[in-house]
Amino acid sequence: MKARKEQPPGSRFCYQLDKPRLADYPTRSTETLKPLQPTLELIGEYQRRLWANRRHSVLLLVHGIDASGKDSLIRTLATHMDPAGFHAWSFGRPLGEEARHDFLWRVVPKLPAHGEVSAFNRSYHEATIAERVWPVHEPERYDWQARYDAIRAFEKHLLSEGTSLIKLWLNLSDSEHKKRLIKRLDKPRKRWKFDKSDIEAWYRRKEYMDFAEQSMAATHTDKAPWHIIPGDNKPAARAIVAELLAEHLQRLAPDYPSERPEVLDQYRKLLNDAD
Repeated sequence: MKARKEQPPGSRFCYQLDKPRLADYPTRSTETLKPLQPTLELIGEYQRRLWANRRHSVLLLVHGIDASGKDSLIRTLATHMDPAGFHAWSFGRPLGEEARHDFLWRVVPKLPAHGEVSAFNRSYHEATIAERVWPVHEPERYDWQARYDAIRAFEKHLLSEGTSLIKLWLNLSDSEHKKRLIKRLDKPRKRWKFDKSDIEAWYRRKEYMDFAEQSMAATHTDKAPWHIIPGDNKPAARAIVAELLAEHLQRLAPDYPSERPEVLDQYRKLLNDAD
């Protein structure tokens, strides 16, 4: 009997090269999902095991159009994680010193060390998406194919050094996107997020999405795949991503480090003999 090939974590949400249009992926999940709370607790337990072993790290790259729920997703995933081993970073339009360096420069200091989980709210991938809509440099300075090549090489390097990549696109329908932007305008606690530039972003969202599709097609690999997460229902999207992260952590750190009985015995004797 032929052994069944193990499916990678979250494979049912993987981007498919023969299905390059985001419009062809669902924006609302129809499957029965595991309850969120137990999965978050599982994430907390296995994140501590990852932190204790210090052999691997996890980099979560969260992308999506404005109001797709990136911030709230990251906050939810962090609920039970030890803050000593978890960090979240947000990357906007590169300005000043960031714009004077290569596009990968600013993310390198924020990469997770072995044992850590880091979440990027947007990432270096925006250098092939947003910068095509709103350039930071003169057009002649851009070589998009070279940037795609650099991203693939960069991610291959991270993987070889023990960092597991979870690349997410929160997929929203146009109607849900519009609804959330209106909600952002109507609620004072969300209104601060709105900026005049969001008006132009709304008009150019189709262009932005086209470039996102091109970027995914160019940077999706077997070892660093993109995952298209149905995003219209926030609780469902959080449950899906939580399950994906839990699967990664369990695979990377299934146990705590092995005990050294002689050290434990020596320490126990020292404590027992202490006055």
